[in-house]
Amino acid sequence: MYDVVVVGGGPSGATAALDLVQSGHKVAMIDRDGRIKPCGGAIPPRLMEDFDIKDDQLVAKVNTARMISPSGRHVDIPIENGFVGMVDRKDFDPFLRARAKQAGAHCFTGTFLRIEREGKDRFVLYRDKESGEERKLQTRLIIGADGARSKVARQEVPGGDKIPYVLAYHEIIEAPAATETYDPTRCDVIYDGKISPDFYGWIFPHGGTTSVGMGTIVTDVDLKQATADLRASAGLSDCRTLRREGAPIPLKPMKFWDNANDVVLAGDAAGVVAPSSGEGIYYAMVGGRVAATAAAATLASGKIANLGLARKLFMREHKQVFKVLGAMQNAYYRSDERRERFVSLCHDVDVQKLTFEAYMNKKLVAARPMAHLKIGIKNLAHLSGLVATTRV
Repeated sequence: MYDVVVVGGGPSGATAALDLVQSGHKVAMIDRDGRIKPCGGAIPPRLMEDFDIKDDQLVAKVNTARMISPSGRHVDIPIENGFVGMVDRKDFDPFLRARAKQAGAHCFTGTFLRIEREGKDRFVLYRDKESGEERKLQTRLIIGADGARSKVARQEVPGGDKIPYVLAYHEIIEAPAATETYDPTRCDVIYDGKISPDFYGWIFPHGGTTSVGMGTIVTDVDLKQATADLRASAGLSDCRTLRREGAPIPLKPMKFWDNANDVVLAGDAAGVVAPSSGEGIYYAMVGGRVAATAAAATLASGKIANLGLARKLFMREHKQVFKVLGAMQNAYYRSDERRERFVSLCHDVDVQKLTFEAYMNKKLVAARPMAHLKIGIKNLAHLSGLVATTRV
């Protein structure tokens, strides 16, 4: 009998399993293994501090972000007094799973099938990867951390079968030598409708390798061709391709994260990827932590209503950031003309400072109200076309 079975062993599931084990609970974690999610791999200092991630997990440190417009104009935004760490999910996810296992989580490799209930008894059924046999684990609660197309969510939580998502695709290539167009300490974000009509493309350094990819919700876009075009435009076509990966990325948090009985969702399964930026690792790990908190509170009190703490705790801290980023995406990602104006807005020093303060610390900074007011006015001016786009 387990206190909690965690379905999914990515950053969210592994974090939930670790937190629960460290708080004295008996935990099982089921993961398919071998699946690598397409991901730029950026993690802020706040994540490293909150989740005890050391420098040895980083494959690179980035000190500049370059925003590139549809016409090729760009603005370089320095990351002052710090850096953004880069991880490769091929190595980072197994590290998180191994850490949870070392702490005491029981880890099983297989594919989640369904949840069965017999009276007050609950069982998680999965297909064992090695034997192919169907097996079951008895548990008191279940955390669904099995991604944007979560089987747990579809089977158990209202709205779990309707979550909107972006299709993301990237290629891991051998990193070229540093040039004027490629900097191993810089992340490039490409806002160009030819690459992605409603999201963006990216070139993120991973030390000896580089992640090049894009995302879109438009189903008739050829993701592989768009990525090939992006590589060509950046002079990366001749770099050897090491891996190709694709997966859905959710667009917004779900309305319900639990089934008011015995299941709570976490990470992509709950829809917690930041709008506009598509950032997911930090929010996935926070989602795992609040799901673990909700599960622990439910087990201690016997009150099923405590499962709702997961969404409440997450939204209490991050709702406003998601709201602002969602408004930014809706305003600027709809056309190349708007994307030109967005990159132009990024030249503003106040925008740069507050953007990275919010990114590094994961909250909107309220200490500079005049800067917020100025940004609001400038934002309206750019959207209305009163300000000409800056040429660089």
